[in-house]
Formats: sequence, C-alpha cells, structure tokens
Amino acid sequence: MASITFIEHDGTEHKVEVEEGQSLMEAAQVGDVPGIDADCGGCCGCGTCHIIVDPAWASKTGSMADDEKLMLDMTPEKTSTSRLSCQVIASEDMDGMIVRLPEFQM
Repeated sequence: MASITFIEHDGTEHKVEVEEGQSLMEAAQVGDVPGIDADCGGCCGCGTCHIIVDPAWASKTGSMADDEKLMLDMTPEKTSTSRLSCQVIASEDMDGMIVRLPEFQM
C-alpha cells in the first residue's frame, strides 16, 4: 500500500491510501478527492482525471500511451508531468508521491 497526496488547485491536501494495482483515479474517488471527475469511468476517453505529478515522482508513473497523450494534448493546463490518473497504476514505490490537480478538468 502507498500513501499519495493529492493537492487541489487551492492548496487543500488529501492523503489517500492506494492499493498496489489500483489506478490513482480509483484511489482518488474512494478517498473523496474533489476535482477528479472521471466521466468515462477510467477508460482514457475523457481527460477529466488530469493530474500533474510532482517532477520528483514523474519517473515512477510509467510510460504514457498514445491515447493518453492525445487526450492530454487537448488540455490547456497540460504540463510536462501531466498524466491521466486512470492510466497511472499504483505501486509500493509510489509511497509519498505528490500530485496536483489543475484548476479545471477538461
């Protein structure tokens, strides 16, 4: 199990326990993190679970598939460490990870 801190645009922090193999989107929803809309239910089809991974942790999130990149390319708040939380699968080495939420979801 890993503890991930989601930080809202206004600075409000939410620490969420994430099980290995669970997506960060699922963990955010279970943890009642506001701002992760996940309109498509986690199939990389909407872009409403956008997170910005702290640069120190970006290498732990794995590779980005083409469909995720295409969804994020439509997001005005995209950064170099943006990911869709439905596509980031938790592992124990993510314990302590920090992710930020954009002001608006797409």
